[in-house]
Amino acid sequence: MAANSLAAGWVVVVPVKGSSGAKSRLGNMPERAALADTIALDTVTALLAASAVDRVFVVTGSGRLGIRLAALGAVIVPETVANTTGHDRLNAAIEQGIAAARLVCPDANLAVMTGDLPALRLADVDTVFGLAAAHLRSMVPDAEGIGTTTLLARAGVMLVPRFGLDSRAAHEKAGHVVLDLPSRSSIRRDVDTAADLDVARALGLGPNTSVLLHSVQH
Repeated sequence: MAANSLAAGWVVVVPVKGSSGAKSRLGNMPERAALADTIALDTVTALLAASAVDRVFVVTGSGRLGIRLAALGAVIVPETVANTTGHDRLNAAIEQGIAAARLVCPDANLAVMTGDLPALRLADVDTVFGLAAAHLRSMVPDAEGIGTTTLLARAGVMLVPRFGLDSRAAHEKAGHVVLDLPSRSSIRRDVDTAADLDVARALGLGPNTSVLLHSVQH
């Protein structure tokens, strides 16, 4: 591995669904679609503020949400995945984002992060990238230890997303080292359910999600 890869910054690919079907496991929660949007906005805002992050590429099929994310400073990659659903579609969208990021920033370290981390803290982001610099491939599991919230590869190293059921095991098998982070780290606290949202709220939600939930509850 070239020495300059250690000094290179990180480019992060974030897949964002941005549709009325987003976060369906939140059930009949009021403003569910809007909540999914604010969670994505807070995730990307935190990443853009991190000193180690050079650029954030967001893959989304929502032009409406894409405009809001671009206003934050993200590079928008319009999702063009067709004839796939579920995790196959998610991984295909991520691969589209990876291709765009590699084209624009071929010498950067690369990360893929899920867009549902509303309590994401700068300190946790910086910690992850610091730890990841010691490995060619690495990953951050979700709080349950089964899924994946973040997948990382140093500059020039191939990264193939395997998000879905038991993605941690799939990513470990592909050579990604599990980074040592406590389960309460904000980067492990993705939100799929109302219980997940409660935990994120206890950690401290980002401003967009906080404002929305406050308005719904009052």
